[in-house]
Amino acid sequence: MGFRKHRQSYRSFQYLDPAADYKEFRLAREGNEFEACPVPLTPPQEARVTRLAQSCVMISLHDHPVIFPARIEETFAYAREGRIFTAFEGLAQSYWDALFDNLMDGIAVITSKRGWKWTDVILDLGMRLCDIAHQDLVIRCESTDDIDGKIALQAHRLIPSLEGAAMIENELDRIEILFGLGVRQMGIAYSEANGLGSGLKEPRDGGLTHFGRQAVERMNKVGMAIDCSHAGDQTTLDVIQASAKPVFLTHVGARSLWNTRRMKPDDALQACADKGGVIGIEAAPHTTITAAHPLHGIESFMEHFEYVRGLVGWDHVAFGPDTLYGDHVGLHHAFAQELSIRQSHEAQAGAREETPGFERVRFVRGLENPTEASHHILRWLVRDDRSDENIAKVMGGNILRALKQMWP
Repeated sequence: MGFRKHRQSYRSFQYLDPAADYKEFRLAREGNEFEACPVPLTPPQEARVTRLAQSCVMISLHDHPVIFPARIEETFAYAREGRIFTAFEGLAQSYWDALFDNLMDGIAVITSKRGWKWTDVILDLGMRLCDIAHQDLVIRCESTDDIDGKIALQAHRLIPSLEGAAMIENELDRIEILFGLGVRQMGIAYSEANGLGSGLKEPRDGGLTHFGRQAVERMNKVGMAIDCSHAGDQTTLDVIQASAKPVFLTHVGARSLWNTRRMKPDDALQACADKGGVIGIEAAPHTTITAAHPLHGIESFMEHFEYVRGLVGWDHVAFGPDTLYGDHVGLHHAFAQELSIRQSHEAQAGAREETPGFERVRFVRGLENPTEASHHILRWLVRDDRSDENIAKVMGGNILRALKQMWP
């Protein structure tokens, strides 16, 4: 249904005076920063894309629909300012009806080299939602009725989400507070271990802790969707077993195609599906690569989709592109110099020895931002003549079905 949204000229925080109220940065364009890489279609296929974009519920399971500075070196100062601009113009041109908007509170870690703090989350969430309250193209999503109801025809829905749970520390009640403030999905661990369990960068995965099991139980009771994309393998399996509700792997790929910890092994993918969960395919730079397609782009990304679909079936796979508006590759390079992911990458060198080499890209072809991803994934599925029923499932229907079991 994402083809029916109206256009508007609102720009983030325009209710404030940048000269007096905050520092202004020159931001990236909300279109493609690089050359366009469309999936070519015939006229009848183009018509089918338009029809499906109008009729299907389209949901991105993991994205960052915000704009970053045009100059990468200004990213950290921009994050410290606290006012992250939502890409309203870009979203108006996308097909997505709803996006899981993964808040950028983790950026605070970059500038201070400390763990995520409770106040980081409140700052990021409050700033973003205050901005969103001043326009009507994008609305915060709180229930499945918000996604498939009539209002979805007029507005894009953003679903506040967090990639890790370190900021709850040892306070289970913070899960309820986050839910009350609008957060509807939270990861167990963001690559590093925390009080709940191990992240994927840890050389030894201790699995879900006793406190982690209590947190999973509380998230189930509250109605908070659970994500294990950045959790370690054993922790992921433990969470899926412990949860009374389905679990998401919001932005991953198949380790059988590309042997790094960032991808998930077959047993974790299958366990997620067996519990009724959904697996979103990831497109952040240099993740979903394959031996057949070592140049990261729509074809390697869709090879991971095809593998996971073949493993778990059409009912348990979707898309979590993990894209943004700006130079995504440049941002990854900048983050690697400041965050512990640099050591994580080095720790994975042994795993990569069994994989073929790959060429670094300036951008992920066809998947550079949420707008491009929404268009080109649908175009690829139409080009390959997948059925309307199955396209509707993977573009959002599977996610909506699972959410009706997770959310109150």
